[in-house]
Amino acid sequence: MIPETRPNISFDASGVCDACRRHDERASVDWAARERRFAEIVAAAKVRGRPYDAVIPVSGGKDSTWQVVTCLERGLHVLAVTWRSPARTELGDRNLANLVSLGVDHIDFQIDPRVERRFMLRAFERFGSSGIPMHMALFNIPLGLALKFGAPLVVWGENSALEYGGPQRMAQAWRMDREWLRTYGVTQGTTARDWISPELTARDLTPYFGPSDAELESAGVEALFLGHFFRWDPVATYEVAKAHGFQARPEGAATGIYGFADVDDHFISIHHYLKWFKFGFTRTFDNLSLEIRNGRLMRDQAVEIIRARGDETPHEDIARFCEFTGITRERFFEICERFRHPAVWTRRDGHWVIAGFLVPDRVWA
Repeated sequence: MIPETRPNISFDASGVCDACRRHDERASVDWAARERRFAEIVAAAKVRGRPYDAVIPVSGGKDSTWQVVTCLERGLHVLAVTWRSPARTELGDRNLANLVSLGVDHIDFQIDPRVERRFMLRAFERFGSSGIPMHMALFNIPLGLALKFGAPLVVWGENSALEYGGPQRMAQAWRMDREWLRTYGVTQGTTARDWISPELTARDLTPYFGPSDAELESAGVEALFLGHFFRWDPVATYEVAKAHGFQARPEGAATGIYGFADVDDHFISIHHYLKWFKFGFTRTFDNLSLEIRNGRLMRDQAVEIIRARGDETPHEDIARFCEFTGITRERFFEICERFRHPAVWTRRDGHWVIAGFLVPDRVWA
C-alpha cells in the first residue's frame, strides 16, 4: 500500500518493504524476555530515588494513554508532559483530563501563540511541513524537563522507523537519540538553531531547543521506545486506552481510517495532507498498511477503501490553519503546489494525476 516515494522506506528484490519485513520478524521476538528487560529498567529507575521515575510525553491520545497505563501498572512515579497544540480539540481536552486522572502529575506546556504562528507559517512555506514546530516541541520539551527534574527515563511509544519503514539499525533501536530525531523526528533534519531569524529569535525559540545526548547521558536520563518491549499495535493500544476512559471520535476518523487516532489536534490533518502532494499517499495508506500487516485486512479490501474514500482534503482544518497563520485559502494551496513532486504527478487533460495509481478508475479533479 505504501509507495517507494515514502521517506526512509526501502524495498527488497521481492518488492517487499522493510516495514513489512520488520513486522514479520516480530514472530521470532522473545517478548517475555523483553518485558523482563523493561522490568529491570524500571527497577533501576526506582532505585535512583528521583522525584520522578519517568517523564512520559502525552497528548491524551490512545498511545499516550497506553504508555501511562503501562508505566503506572509497573509502579513508576510519572510526570506527564504535553506540548499544548494551538488547535487542540474538545475531545483532546477531555481525553487529556482523563489521562491525568489515572494518577500522574502533569505539565501542559503552551508556547507563545505568536511564536508558533510565525514558526508554523515559515516551516510550511520553506518545507511544505506545518508539523515541524509541533514535532520539535513535543520531542524536546519532555527531554528538557526530564533533565531539569532528573527523571532517569523518558518513555515514548512506538518507534516509527520500525512501524513505517527505516534501516534495520534504526528500526531495532530501543533508545531514542539525536541521530534518530534528525532522521525520524519530522523536522527536515533541522534544529531550533536553524530557524533563528529577525522574526524568530533564539529567545523566542527557547522551547524548541533540547538537551544534547551528552547532557542526557551525563545526567543519567535515558529515552526509550515502549514499543520495543511490548508489541505495539494501534488497535491493541486503543483497547487498553478505552478500558481506562479514553474516548474515540464519535463521528469517525478525521484523517486516515481510525476514529481513535489523531483525535486531539485539528492541525495534524494538515501535516498528513501534504504527503499527498509530496509522495502520492495519505494517512489512510499508513493506517491500511498497518491493518494488512496485522492480518485484519487483505490488500484488495484496502484498495476498495481507498477507492471509496476518494478525495481526502481536510477542508475545515485547512480553514482553521489559514485563520491561525493569517493566510488565505488561495495562498495555502499555492504553497501546497510548490511541493507537488514531479516524479509522482503528471498533468493530464487539465488535471494532476498519478500514473499507475492503485485505483485505476479514480476520478481526478
